[in-house]
Amino acid sequence: MSVPPRVVHKRRETITALPLYYSGHLLKKHSKDKDFKKYYGELRGCSLFLYKDDTQDTYTEKLDLDQLKSMESDSPYQKKEPTVFTLSLSTEKVQLKKELPSKLQLMPGQVLQLKEVLAQEIKRKSPSSRPPLPPRPGFLSGPPSKDKLSSEIAECFFDVTRKEAEKMLEENPECGSIILRPSTMPNNYALTLRQVSSSGPVMKNYRVTQINAGFVIELETPVTVSSLKDVLKYFIEKTEYRLCPFIPSQPYDTLIEASPAPKCLNTTARAPKPLPKAQVPPMLRSRTKEEILPNKPDEGEYVIPDDPNDSSLNLAQLDDELRRALKQRRENIYVSTDEKVSPYETKLNGKTTI
Repeated sequence: MSVPPRVVHKRRETITALPLYYSGHLLKKHSKDKDFKKYYGELRGCSLFLYKDDTQDTYTEKLDLDQLKSMESDSPYQKKEPTVFTLSLSTEKVQLKKELPSKLQLMPGQVLQLKEVLAQEIKRKSPSSRPPLPPRPGFLSGPPSKDKLSSEIAECFFDVTRKEAEKMLEENPECGSIILRPSTMPNNYALTLRQVSSSGPVMKNYRVTQINAGFVIELETPVTVSSLKDVLKYFIEKTEYRLCPFIPSQPYDTLIEASPAPKCLNTTARAPKPLPKAQVPPMLRSRTKEEILPNKPDEGEYVIPDDPNDSSLNLAQLDDELRRALKQRRENIYVSTDEKVSPYETKLNGKTTI
């Protein structure tokens, strides 16, 4: 059971995500081929999508007309054969054969339609419509994600051209081998990778088209995925995890150096600053001729010693003087009375009395 043309057209529009300008049957031949092959072609945007027939929803081959260098047409009107267009692309030459009326004259409405299509395509390809950048890393937009690939998507995306991406991969192979970048076509992306083969490193570029349902990896058999993370995951799995996203290395310092002293501080010893001289001369105090002496005490005035516990007043000396005074007094009494009294001694409270 064949698929209705309306469904096929809807699927093609979803896969390509480009406006349709023209469709019809044509013949195509590469420079290395001998015979032409029949295809059903659709001109969408500035790309020519080729299908095996008008019932196929996934294109078999795609020609990027924005890489067209020159075009030549051969119209053998005398032989009544279809016109052959030779397209010189950046990588190859392709010949297209299309039957055109011998007397082609466009109506005013058709001319106006061509002008509208041309204006629409110029507006669509204007550089102002750049593709949106991938989501910001988790540490900037919120809590970190558990999925490691989500952070790698933002890190391996660079707003560079194809030559710049290839140069980055060639000069820094240790940082990774996959770079996601904007495509030359608006709302599209490109993926540049460096793959090591038996003959040496090889640079490859793939186009990733953004559609409403996700992204289409334009391979021989197009692959549709839901996000850029799945695009990166698809290439990593298909290369058996031998390729990894390009993440530039961050340099680190290995030497600690002492900082110079601030200008306001000086570590050298300074000489003491001289004191400022007084602006007013010091005042001189006049001295009296005679110094004031303390008053002399009167003769009958008792002087109380400052220190009652003077060492000169010894108890032993006082006792001896008291003995001599009493003996002298007693002798004077005996001489006056002419009486002899036998001396006797008594002891009272540990002291001797005569």
